[in-house]
Amino acid sequence: MKRWVTLASLVLVAFLSRSCKKESPPEETDNDITVVSTPEVGTPYELKVPPGFPTLEIPADNPMTLEGVALGRKLFYDPILSGDSTQSCSSCHSQKFAFSDNGKQFSEGIDGKKGARNAPAIINAAWLPSLFWDGRAETVEDQALQPVPNPIEMHLDWLDAEKKLNASSDYKNLFRQAFGTRVITSDLVVKAIAQFERTIISANSKFDKVYENKEFFSDEELEGYTIFFTEKGDCFHCHGGRQLTDQQFHNNGLDSVFTDRGLMEVTGNATDLGRFKTPTLRNIAYTAPYMHDGRFATLEEVVDFYSEHVVPSATIDPLMKKVNQGGLHLTALEKEYLIAFLNSFSDPYFLINSAYGPP
Repeated sequence: MKRWVTLASLVLVAFLSRSCKKESPPEETDNDITVVSTPEVGTPYELKVPPGFPTLEIPADNPMTLEGVALGRKLFYDPILSGDSTQSCSSCHSQKFAFSDNGKQFSEGIDGKKGARNAPAIINAAWLPSLFWDGRAETVEDQALQPVPNPIEMHLDWLDAEKKLNASSDYKNLFRQAFGTRVITSDLVVKAIAQFERTIISANSKFDKVYENKEFFSDEELEGYTIFFTEKGDCFHCHGGRQLTDQQFHNNGLDSVFTDRGLMEVTGNATDLGRFKTPTLRNIAYTAPYMHDGRFATLEEVVDFYSEHVVPSATIDPLMKKVNQGGLHLTALEKEYLIAFLNSFSDPYFLINSAYGPP
């Protein structure tokens, strides 16, 4: 027998998850809203905000245009921004894997070097108040600025990148159409990429359709839903709401000794040791491996960790209430139910939407 989960119940869950946070996220809406900025140059881009998503504000200094989004899409897929012209943004953020890195634990740059963190997926970036696992970028533009000169990633000085782009008559024309100038700068490059990344929206999963009263969960998914949104699984404190992330930073009990200091690298505050940004669980089935260092290859491993292998440390988050017991101690069947519910966050169309693919 199938059972319905009503819109009202999901809204209540979202409310409960918000009430457990120290800071409240932006106000949510139940109606479709189209966000249109007023650019001085170009054709206004109408960005549709899905039902129930938080309010969205486009930066005043980077209004979205059709021309800007098209340019950002071209730049996102063009290896011209790497030192040897072999790697683009899409090399580490593949649409096939929900804009994560092809199942790799650590991304590999043009010189064969690997970083120490798993590349976060680009999903609903327009709503992120900070980016990177340690939150060092405050805007999508700030994030897009960093990989190009990074010696482990694209390894190209921005001055050299500007020279390559300014040598292209095609790009000079495209920048004129998008920004009213043929002089290409790093500031305009990242603005264009940010415009494109803000269009990459996932809101067509089964979870979304249940929220909109268009589908219903199976019995197994509903059992997992109950585990997820109650103290039994206690997932909702960090992964509640429509975005399935609280946008905060937590030490979730992965380690007792830290080789990666996480948020502390940015703040210098010892209380931030081992704290990392909560990733969205949207499309989680497509974005393995998991955690900031990609240590878990499967969702089963993730659930097993929270069930039996959580470890205490000085900065462990208070939300990890059963850390002294090693975790939640779910039964095998409860784990299956929870994973069934996690799979309801999958948005298959997101992986093939031609608007997000190569131009």
